[in-house]
Amino acid sequence: MQRGEYGYDAPYALVIFGSLAVLTGLGTAMAWWRMPGRDAAPITLYFVVFLVNATSFFYTTRRGKFIEWDRILDRTQLRGDEMVLDMGCGRGAVLTAVARRLTTGRVTGVDIWSTTDQSGNAMDVTLRNASLEGVGDRVHIETADMRALPFPDATFDLVVSSLAIHNIRSNADRKRAISEGFRVLKPSGRMVIADIRATRIYADALRTLGASNVARHRLGWRFWWGNPAAATTLLTASKPHVERQVPGPA
Repeated sequence: MQRGEYGYDAPYALVIFGSLAVLTGLGTAMAWWRMPGRDAAPITLYFVVFLVNATSFFYTTRRGKFIEWDRILDRTQLRGDEMVLDMGCGRGAVLTAVARRLTTGRVTGVDIWSTTDQSGNAMDVTLRNASLEGVGDRVHIETADMRALPFPDATFDLVVSSLAIHNIRSNADRKRAISEGFRVLKPSGRMVIADIRATRIYADALRTLGASNVARHRLGWRFWWGNPAAATTLLTASKPHVERQVPGPA
């Protein structure tokens, strides 16, 4: 059971979905009062669509993503002594879930603390959540841009990221973030990324960098951001024990 408070992802989207549901709901009530029957059907349909989208989004941000990430992390079968990096950790939903699986290991979270991407996003909030979850001794937080990580090469056994890399505006910079995550990964280390856009680009970038076992698959309804068209995709990859040399420019 979660003890921390993790806010809302993309709060502006939730406000939009909720507002549309309320407005079309009012319109539906008026339509059925004035012209019950087939004439009220179109706006009723819009109301149902917006209500389902708002409900799905709310469920995912408050509950569904936690369930899915627990399943994802269970499959990683962490020993407990790993060094883990969470790129774009936000208020610490995945960060604390990783930390609960560590014993002598440590998880580091980096973020630029944008409140547009997550409500109330701030370093002190994340640290408080880690303390409330009883994992503060296994958590380290830094303010850093994932496109230029302040860590040496081959520092981490596992790199995770949840709904963060897509917030970078350009595909070129998204590739830089992927490259940085791969750079700080130890040989034989793993990357686990959940995102709603550009995961094919991430996968191509990882293959170019020499990653192995690169795989993508869509996650279920618990990780839908309103509807199946906004489903979350999970990307996994490994860093070979002996890195393949990528040819440089001639």
